[in-house]
Amino acid sequence: MIRDEDGMLAGYVYLDIAGRDVGKYVADANLALQQKLHMPAGYNFAWGGQSEAMAHANRRLEIVVPITLAIVILLIYLNTRSFTKSAIILLAVPFSAIGAVWSLYLLHYNISVAVWVGLIALLSIDAETGVFMLLYLDLAFEEAVSRGEMRNLADLRKAILYGAAKRLRPKFMTFATTCIGLFPVMWSIGTGADVMKRIAAPMVGGIFSSFALELLVYPAIYEVWRRRKLDGIEEEEPVDEHGFHETELMTASS
Repeated sequence: MIRDEDGMLAGYVYLDIAGRDVGKYVADANLALQQKLHMPAGYNFAWGGQSEAMAHANRRLEIVVPITLAIVILLIYLNTRSFTKSAIILLAVPFSAIGAVWSLYLLHYNISVAVWVGLIALLSIDAETGVFMLLYLDLAFEEAVSRGEMRNLADLRKAILYGAAKRLRPKFMTFATTCIGLFPVMWSIGTGADVMKRIAAPMVGGIFSSFALELLVYPAIYEVWRRRKLDGIEEEEPVDEHGFHETELMTASS
């Protein structure tokens, strides 16, 4: 068969790659061809098929991902009206990245366009859970301030504990509904299942690590931030087993 490409005679070599990332394979193959293949004058080679499609998709993702991230940051700021709160919410992104990377590693999934789509979708879920967590911490803090119960560091920690732990059920329900929607995709079979699994895999792993780290790290960061905002807040004095403060015991002994 006589074939041509861009007005030149062309010959095709078909490759079936299994167990390797296409982009990494093409990079290694290009290096080997440059070292060992000597092309006569008027000849050249180019990659097509899946590698060409991935190259086009990567160029688009270089534009889409920064724009998506900028829109998410803008929406978070418009919701919170605070750069500090926006930064705290965006901490969910590295939290979720831990679980996303582990899920891809355990499932032996390579980076692909479908995986990038899942990571972008995970970003929106992170923003949702982060806003939800910060909302309950703010409500607990403002409620304690309105009752006049924000006198020292112990009161601050009590309010944070109430916002983070006592209202665990609604936060868990938000996390559970996301998992319920994604888990059936991981067990799906048939046409398009491989693509959908690679979209859902980083979302499933990321939502687990993000949920756990938000409950553990968010309250500590929130305490550091609010502690600086409160004027005159002090650590409570240590109390002995009889309920006396250290200063009271010193006065009594003197």
